[in-house]
Amino acid sequence: MNLFEQQANEFAGRHIGPTKKETAGMLKTIGVGTLDELIDRTIPASIRSRKPLGLPGAMSEHQYLTSLREIAKGNKVFKSYIGQGYYDTIVPSVILRNVFENPGWYTQYTPYQAEIAQGRLESLLNFQTMVADLTGLPLANASLLDEGTAAAEAMTMFFNLKNRDHDHITTPRFFVDSNIFDQTKDLLLTRAQPIGIEVVVGDFRKANIDDSYFGAIVQYPASDGSVNDHRTFIQQVHGAGAYVVMATDLLALTLLTPPGELGADVAVGSSQRFGVPMGFGGPHAAFFTAKDDFKRSIPGRIIGVSVDAQGNRALRMALQTREQHIKREKATSNICTAQALLANMSAMYAVYHGAEGLTRIAKRVSLLTRTLAAELDTMGFPNLNESYFDTIRLKVKDPIALRETAEAHGMNFHYTAAGTVGITLDETTSQEDVVNILSVFGHLSGTSLVSATFDVDDRLSNIPSSVTRVSEFLTHPVFNTYHSETKMMRYLRSLENKDLSLNTSMISLGSCTMKLNAASELIPVSWPEFGGLHPFAPAHQWKGYFQILTELEEWLSEITGFAATSLQPNSGANGEYAGLLTIRAYHNANNGAHRDVMLIPISAHGTNPASAIMAGMKVVVVKSDDDGHIDVTDLKEKAAQYKDSLAGLMVTYPSTHGVFEESIKDICRTIHDNGGLVYMDGANMNAQVGLTSPGLIGADVCHLNLHKTFAIPHGGGGPGMGPICVTARLKPYLPGHVHSTDPERRAAGNGQAVTRATGHAVSAAPFGSASILLISYAYIKMLGAEGVTNATRYAILNANYMKARLEKHYKILYSGANGTCAHEFIVDLRPFKASAGIEAEDVAKRLMDYGFHAPTLSFPVPGTIMIEPTESEDKAELDRFCDALISIHEEIRAIEEGKADKTDNALKNAPHTQQVIIAEEWKHAYSRNQAAFPLPYVRENKFWPSVARVNNTHGDRNLICTCEPVSSYAEEAIAN
Repeated sequence: MNLFEQQANEFAGRHIGPTKKETAGMLKTIGVGTLDELIDRTIPASIRSRKPLGLPGAMSEHQYLTSLREIAKGNKVFKSYIGQGYYDTIVPSVILRNVFENPGWYTQYTPYQAEIAQGRLESLLNFQTMVADLTGLPLANASLLDEGTAAAEAMTMFFNLKNRDHDHITTPRFFVDSNIFDQTKDLLLTRAQPIGIEVVVGDFRKANIDDSYFGAIVQYPASDGSVNDHRTFIQQVHGAGAYVVMATDLLALTLLTPPGELGADVAVGSSQRFGVPMGFGGPHAAFFTAKDDFKRSIPGRIIGVSVDAQGNRALRMALQTREQHIKREKATSNICTAQALLANMSAMYAVYHGAEGLTRIAKRVSLLTRTLAAELDTMGFPNLNESYFDTIRLKVKDPIALRETAEAHGMNFHYTAAGTVGITLDETTSQEDVVNILSVFGHLSGTSLVSATFDVDDRLSNIPSSVTRVSEFLTHPVFNTYHSETKMMRYLRSLENKDLSLNTSMISLGSCTMKLNAASELIPVSWPEFGGLHPFAPAHQWKGYFQILTELEEWLSEITGFAATSLQPNSGANGEYAGLLTIRAYHNANNGAHRDVMLIPISAHGTNPASAIMAGMKVVVVKSDDDGHIDVTDLKEKAAQYKDSLAGLMVTYPSTHGVFEESIKDICRTIHDNGGLVYMDGANMNAQVGLTSPGLIGADVCHLNLHKTFAIPHGGGGPGMGPICVTARLKPYLPGHVHSTDPERRAAGNGQAVTRATGHAVSAAPFGSASILLISYAYIKMLGAEGVTNATRYAILNANYMKARLEKHYKILYSGANGTCAHEFIVDLRPFKASAGIEAEDVAKRLMDYGFHAPTLSFPVPGTIMIEPTESEDKAELDRFCDALISIHEEIRAIEEGKADKTDNALKNAPHTQQVIIAEEWKHAYSRNQAAFPLPYVRENKFWPSVARVNNTHGDRNLICTCEPVSSYAEEAIAN
């Protein structure tokens, strides 16, 4: 390879951890001669691909960013007045730099290990407090995927509460006000049909709600911008024994009576306009708040307040028994990924501005809107809305001419099929912008000169007194302290320091793939050419995105061995759901509507059965054999038993146990022979890329976790992306979108990259969280065909190297036919419970003292840890982690041999905080040095857990999911 070829391929050496010299030593430890030999031992020959991937060659980071600048020129960032749930916003620079662009925030994992996640847990508690205060409802979760899916979650929650027996549905109807966002309506239809919900669309003023209804939804303010008083309607719905969800706007709620005070049961919406770029549709954090009655049913994660082993305040994820990974097929939601990073940004936006700052922003927006409405009225364009916050609705004689003129002046309005035009203002709108809008209408009416009188009186006559907010919000000190940049910067840093992320040490979570999220992959997400586009902008304004989306679809199809890709699903679980809906649609179109049985291995992740139930399917569990593989005999028996109603099989490959099962082709053939289709869960795709593929093993559809295999960061619990790839016969049944009916979009994409109009959407935006697709695009572009294949090879190498080191000290569960693992492996900790009283959780907490996040705990086997090092970690880091686990084994042996106390030992008391270590009194039988610095390397870069072991039970028994009143802190100070 010459110097120029080396330059083009330099990114692979930056992404893949081990050097050539390290690779040789690791192979020797494993006991193989070459990396090719290891791969041949690991992947069955029957499914091994020997053909290079048809992907472009690699590019250097500089070459990539230079070329992307040219592509970005194809995106035209107009002034967006479209609204409809997406608004331009000002991202405070202190938040942009210290959160959005900071690996200390975007490379964190979901806060399942609370002791080393207190920073983002506090920020998410702030988020919950913010939305609870603004919506006037006491119970909030820590974010959902987008507004449309949040509304759908509310609908299904209500449905399940009123119809506990799905075989005998007594109240099937859900009322949808016609004046909600089109994309929300579309998602409600998607969710409703498979589970037997009858959606009734109409005007809430004329609705006749009887006991056949379980719930209703209204938009507040409405899609057309009008502000209505829904009290009477809510009372009517409650009188029929049904529930009400209000889709709402946080900025508007600084001025409007909150849903909770109007009587609503649930409020949902998007926090996007609180400092998160539009990003062509996402990612954005949705919110979901509810009355306290729903605390056992509310979807998603809830951050709650508890105490640690020292009695100090500590935060954790509360009420986890509600979640799909516990309830499986009995779950009412498959939500797994949230939008934590974006929720943190929105929470910090509220912390930075406070109640007064937010109210000032809202009043400025509404005053400008009122001025615009008044001036347009004098020009002969009256506002159809009597009451409004930020949106006016106009009837114009020639909307096509208006559109041409507006776009010629760099503006986008919202045009409806009814011939009306909507104009929505936002935080970025200035007085000059209002004059420019008036100029566009002046062109339409033949007026060459326009002017505006800006009334600075903040008495908003456009908002009726009946729904004007009088209650206080954001009164907690956290929203009234950090209003200078200095204070804000230090507050953000204080929280960051409490969290372990990839800039601290490796996070070896099996099935979760915490690999490098390279800076060059992430930088363009902040560029305005990608962040500033509205998802419903005309197609000629996003030609740059069009190129990226088209190429990424083609590359993912090539990698999976399939014919087509949909980029719409905005999480892995949503991808599962979309894949199953595609299977369902195929069967329905081919006289197979009766096919509703989905076979799912017992070892599958909990989202699999939960997704199947949401897709209207019946789950039949397939056994595992003694080696952890799918019991092929049991599978064949059940496939034959249900052959007349078999919809398909959900299978993870390599298996959830980290093994390439030799029987996979036979398994797929069995399903096909009995009339079903095979859905492959792409959680472990990072062990397949370039070496085998879902298409090669015989699957029909798979989803891809772009936040795993393709380098999108986890963001402390989200964002994620879960595109689905399908065979040619399933291509016509991929998700559609209400905005794909726009002929201009179809023409721009030639029916290919744009979302298809054949089915309902699964996400609110046409391409899901489009802005972060740039990251996966960059990952493939910079690594190239050879690089992405080598990433897979090194993921397998690193896992087998760690396995080889650790199997001398621990029992390793499951391996392939030749004794190797795939990209992950399971360490069995169950024997230590009997021999030393040590459980898997003790090992997980003790790893914190060594400076590491625990691997995946007790999944898929209780009492184990599942380790996945990823290809990004170098040998030195792998060795540090192995040394830590070997040292912990020695600590366990000391307990077994009676050299350490069975109850008072370093594992049972882990993790050890700095406060515990430096306390004047030390009563333990082991030393402070052993507790805090068990190995020499720990001294070099000590990470201190900010709290001791968290008491989970206390937090659930005393549920607090918003910031406590100041008095509680005072009481704690007195107690201490």
